[in-house]
Amino acid sequence: MLEHRPALRPEILLSAPLLDGPATVHLVKDPVSGASFEIGPKEFFLVSRLDGSRSLAEIGAEYGRAFGRRLGEGNWQQLLALLGTRGLLAGGPPPPVPEPPVPEPPGGPLRGTLLRGTLRLVADADATTARLHRALRPLLHPVVLGVLLLGCLAMEAVLAASFGELAASFGWLLRHPVPLAAVATLMWLSTALHEFAHGVAARHVGGTVGEIGLRWRLPVAIMYCTVDNYRFLERRRHQAAVAAAGAFANLLFLLPFAVWWAALPDGDPTRRVLGALLLVGSAQALVNLVPLPPLDGYTMLGHGLRVTRLAPASSGYLRLRMRDRAAAAAYPPRARRLYLGYGIGSAALVLLLAAGLTGAVWYAVTT
Repeated sequence: MLEHRPALRPEILLSAPLLDGPATVHLVKDPVSGASFEIGPKEFFLVSRLDGSRSLAEIGAEYGRAFGRRLGEGNWQQLLALLGTRGLLAGGPPPPVPEPPVPEPPGGPLRGTLLRGTLRLVADADATTARLHRALRPLLHPVVLGVLLLGCLAMEAVLAASFGELAASFGWLLRHPVPLAAVATLMWLSTALHEFAHGVAARHVGGTVGEIGLRWRLPVAIMYCTVDNYRFLERRRHQAAVAAAGAFANLLFLLPFAVWWAALPDGDPTRRVLGALLLVGSAQALVNLVPLPPLDGYTMLGHGLRVTRLAPASSGYLRLRMRDRAAAAAYPPRARRLYLGYGIGSAALVLLLAAGLTGAVWYAVTT
């Protein structure tokens, strides 16, 4: 048996190590069946080496050098039986394929109720996003993206220097329903572009898109784009790029309006409307980069730190630390530093944002 050279099916996805509470885990996913589960570092060491080129004896020798323990045939039988049962081994029984969805009524797959639900808008979200990616590919060259990013940063610098005028424009907008409705419509469009940008960015770095649709919690209805398999992208910068793409698209959406705003004279009513749009749109984009759930900045931070469930794990660690310091001390040093730092930092950030929002609204209303 130890001379056997088993291999995982080539499409099986394995993630990088992720901190999850006190443990380190790896995610395993079968994209055919959609099944996924977690394994520990030792199991990952073995599973990741099942490539058909090494025998079980060779892998076992590597395992012994790494962990100081040899594996017997019983251990291998147990592991291979588990992988075979899940249909993960090449040459084994095919994985169970999900049953085709039940035909849905005309108008699209509707889930939920009138007050709360979702509506899938395209039958094949991945193919739709692939077509968008092909059309936009020239704009995704690093040089072009760098120029656009510099343009966005320059725009935000100009807007920051004109904050007083923008805040006054926002206060004026709140008292005028017609331009307020126009700005709200443009912001909804910006939100839709935000979601499509996540999908296009995912396609650009090798990810896939599972669903594009409309989600509502009346009276609010927004677009959504579900990106699959982003946890399995090899490079952290690619994961971060997918998460940041939405905010970047929001800023790009504002660029032509910023040029229009700058070309108008002071006191022009259109300049007021545009100023309010630029303030609200910039706030939407920049707030999305804040590292608090469920914002994109939180997702980016989790990718950068290789952590899953950062906020709940941090909250759990802080509660444990208050109840049982000895148990909390059993966490790995990196986990203790990370969870303590995020818990304190996120609480301070929430207070800072609340104070800033209160001050901004007060300034806009009283100016």
